Amino acid sequence: MTETTAVTTSTRGGVRTVRLDRPARMNSLDLNAKARLLDALRTAADDPDVRAVVLTGSGRAFCVGQDLEEARSAGDAQAMADAVREQYNPLVRTLLTMPKPVVAAVNGVAAGAGMALALACDVRVAASSATFATAFAGIGLSCDTGISWTLPRIAGRAVALDLLLRPRLLGAAEALDLGLLHQVVADEEFEDTVRRNAAELAAGPTRAFAAIKAAVTFASGPTLDAALEHEARQIALTGASEDYRTGLDAFLAKRRPAFTGC
Repeated sequence: MTETTAVTTSTRGGVRTVRLDRPARMNSLDLNAKARLLDALRTAADDPDVRAVVLTGSGRAFCVGQDLEEARSAGDAQAMADAVREQYNPLVRTLLTMPKPVVAAVNGVAAGAGMALALACDVRVAASSATFATAFAGIGLSCDTGISWTLPRIAGRAVALDLLLRPRLLGAAEALDLGLLHQVVADEEFEDTVRRNAAELAAGPTRAFAAIKAAVTFASGPTLDAALEHEARQIALTGASEDYRTGLDAFLAKRRPAFTGC
């Protein structure tokens, strides 16, 4: 196993496992974690010996999205939009355009950008104890990390709007019913199930899989890049709002926000 700060990787039988490894912070994404994750995913995408990728987390979380302690000192709304363009959008593009299949092994909580990263994977397997939440509106922000593009295509516009406008905690069984997941298994069977799924994909026609992914993305319109750029602009707009500051402070203080609409 190769150790890196915030992310670990291992390879077995053509399957590269990329694991977010900040369990004390629920695998939240600070600047270092995002950089390490992008490097690990790009390396996997370019490695001819890797035929399938598993994205997962350590501890009780898959990923809870942006590290909000870091976000508190991240700067103005324009800086937030730049972070979306420069840090989150490359992650989404890499997952969605990688010329090999990617399995999201959702071992625990997947919230905000963490849920969005799971949705950007090709196959999603969850432990029965896993939970999901879009989270963005809960702190007064628009959505990012490609979720405005992936979620409606996976679950439909009505479900996507409901989950984004009224963020709540979804159990794995409900997420499966909504079409967000391909499979939910008992916690004790989770790792073996993920391993079997990844091994099956790694034994398949890798070039055909790459072509299928590209064809489905091409047919999905509007373009992924246009959707990601629009998300960044909306993050700049909402990141400048009083409601975002209120929501962020309330989240960190573990209290309910009192939004004013401003």
